[in-house]
Amino acid sequence: MAEALKPAADTQRIVEWDELPASVKSIPAGFNPLAGGVLMKHQQDWLAIDASIKACKKGRRTGITFAEALGDTITAASRRDAGGQNVFYIPDTKDKGLEFIGYCARFARVIGEAQKQGVSSIEQFLFEDQDERGNSKHITAWRIRFASGFQIVALSSRPANIRGLQGIVVIDEAAFHADVQAVLDAATALLIWGGKIRVISSLNGKKNPFTQFCNDIEAGLYGADAKVLTATFDDAVKNGLYERAMMMAGKPATAEGKATWYKRIRAAYGPRKSAMREELDAIPRDGGGTVLPGIWIERAMEKGRGRPVLRLTLDAEFNAKPAHVRKEWCEGWIEKNLQPLLASLDPKREHVAGSDYARHRDFSYLLPFELTQTLHRSAPFVIEMHNVPTRQQEQILWAMFDGLPNWRGAALDATGSGQTIAEYSADKYGVTRIHQVVLNRAWYGEWMPKFVKAFEDGVIELPADADLEGDLRSLENIDGIPMVPSVRREDMKEPDLYRHGDGAIAGALAWFASCNRTSPIEHRSLGVSRASAGLADYIGA
Repeated sequence: MAEALKPAADTQRIVEWDELPASVKSIPAGFNPLAGGVLMKHQQDWLAIDASIKACKKGRRTGITFAEALGDTITAASRRDAGGQNVFYIPDTKDKGLEFIGYCARFARVIGEAQKQGVSSIEQFLFEDQDERGNSKHITAWRIRFASGFQIVALSSRPANIRGLQGIVVIDEAAFHADVQAVLDAATALLIWGGKIRVISSLNGKKNPFTQFCNDIEAGLYGADAKVLTATFDDAVKNGLYERAMMMAGKPATAEGKATWYKRIRAAYGPRKSAMREELDAIPRDGGGTVLPGIWIERAMEKGRGRPVLRLTLDAEFNAKPAHVRKEWCEGWIEKNLQPLLASLDPKREHVAGSDYARHRDFSYLLPFELTQTLHRSAPFVIEMHNVPTRQQEQILWAMFDGLPNWRGAALDATGSGQTIAEYSADKYGVTRIHQVVLNRAWYGEWMPKFVKAFEDGVIELPADADLEGDLRSLENIDGIPMVPSVRREDMKEPDLYRHGDGAIAGALAWFASCNRTSPIEHRSLGVSRASAGLADYIGA
């Protein structure tokens, strides 16, 4: 292979192999992207579409982005007279940008060697973006340069001036970008200068602009030089997805195993049929689309990397133990796991909390906030519980309240079965400190937009956790109100558990509590307990 290209003058650093996502590292060392049979049929069909505008409605994990990376690598490595162009990749989150450029780097080495030309390492640099008003900002970006003179650039966020990108622009998970319509409008302007647009996404509701964009292409509104490909999970299975998954895992592929694997993936959605049809079959649901874009959630979690998520899942055997045994065990769990976190909190800061209650199928979620000097809401940790008896949930909840420095109150889910623990907590700590919230459309309509606005303004910090991210992304606009839909959307790590936006609800409740804090008051006992006080003490006789 020709000698690798030297770093460009504006290169900040070379990205090391260990920094790339696990999905890139899992590609076998001997993988040859130019070999026959590497791509499945639907991946080949995607690359075979030669159009100025092409869009893909895809099921999850069908490999379209992987195929796009291979096609883009070949394009960037080619001379201009052979169709070579620059490629710009715009994801909905920062991590996907690094994943995409990692795929291209693996392919580039093989393609560069085959063409006897130099290829640069993955270079990190600052991409200068300038909006229509002339205001400039710099976006973290990664690139691979080829001896052809072209390059592949993956950005960490959406640039304001998409129109200024000349070449092929790939917009991934377009339906989940912060302003989908603005992205699509800006991208179509590229055609004036001979650019090409590649829009790839799973679906996010019938009303989402990406869904409408695909419908308009199929209706012929963009002319003959615009095409749509639909690649479903079943298409991928038919074309060899299971066999490739087993190959990557180093396991044998069998007909019986394939049937079991397929049924398990379908069954994992449980009663969430609309979610299954949208995510696997590319059939959009009725929801109004994403409320919290991935880039906002990522920003909120950036400062929370390393903050703990305490997970507690108990079984039927534990639930059958005597009450005193369960209480003693839970005291030990609190002392080992929760107390050290509480002891590490800043005693000078005010704290509040929110709690979404569940007993069996869903998750109880506890989310405390520290109010910083600049009034940011910062979650030092979160707790999620599944199949935990109510008494033990009460132990953990009250231990958290007792340990939060300058605790100024909490908002508890008092809907349905959550009413009991909310009422008991109000009895213990006072009705002014415990807000018993009945979750309904009116409450969502007033408070969920304020919670969403906190992400937009960047005044919220959360632990970096995939399950919490999934809970937040499950919020949808239902008739104009941000809510957790009745159709359950995100999967928990265990295949038989489903999330219902529990972390998002707890976060909104914590935000409510932070806006309705109690003031510290001086307390002096009168020496009379409620249990021993006479009736006259309560009726004023």
